[in-house]
Amino acid sequence: MATLYVIGTPIGNLEDITLRALRVLKEVDLVLCEDTRVTGRLLSKYEIDTPKMSYHAQSKLSKVDKILELLKEGKNLALVSDAGTPCISDPGVQLVAQVRERFGDEVSIVPIPGPSALITALSAAGISVAEFTFLGFLPHKKGRETLFKEIAVSPRVMVFYESTHRIEKALESLEKFCGPDRQVVVARELTKIYEEFVRGTISEARAHFSSNPDRVRGEFVVIVAGV
Repeated sequence: MATLYVIGTPIGNLEDITLRALRVLKEVDLVLCEDTRVTGRLLSKYEIDTPKMSYHAQSKLSKVDKILELLKEGKNLALVSDAGTPCISDPGVQLVAQVRERFGDEVSIVPIPGPSALITALSAAGISVAEFTFLGFLPHKKGRETLFKEIAVSPRVMVFYESTHRIEKALESLEKFCGPDRQVVVARELTKIYEEFVRGTISEARAHFSSNPDRVRGEFVVIVAGV
């Protein structure tokens, strides 16, 4: 039986990888990567020379067909993203779904747990998260305002990812719909040199990034307290 391993990889610090993940990356026939250059740096650090092939959101159907054919031949493959756990706000979910649909139980899909920006941020946020809702990356336009309205009235903690280019706009929208005094935690550059947690009210978080434009960089996890 062929196996597709879904492997969590570091979100920043390359030491954040499990022994099991390293072993499997060495043993599989091929590593499917969002960007072979990014994954190449990780594999090089640990002297792993397993062949790589790109698989990402823009991959053509012919690439998917090739992957399915390799599994049919009995090849063992590893699926990784550029950072974190594949299939969480990640195109890998489409591949896993197609493998399950095509092969059912004939191909084993094995998750190998690893880093996730979502869980990393929540663990150090200092906000009770017995219950929370994860929104992934917010849409750029259609439906964006609707989600901010949902965040405003939610009794649960709400968490979403945001990019460098939209983080200030996101905080502006949060202040508009939630008010300036709602508690928020903004985590950026997790596990990297410039890791930062900004805790306080929404207005305080806005002021922080407005007065420190050099810190409007990297990838952000935004955690909003419930009503």
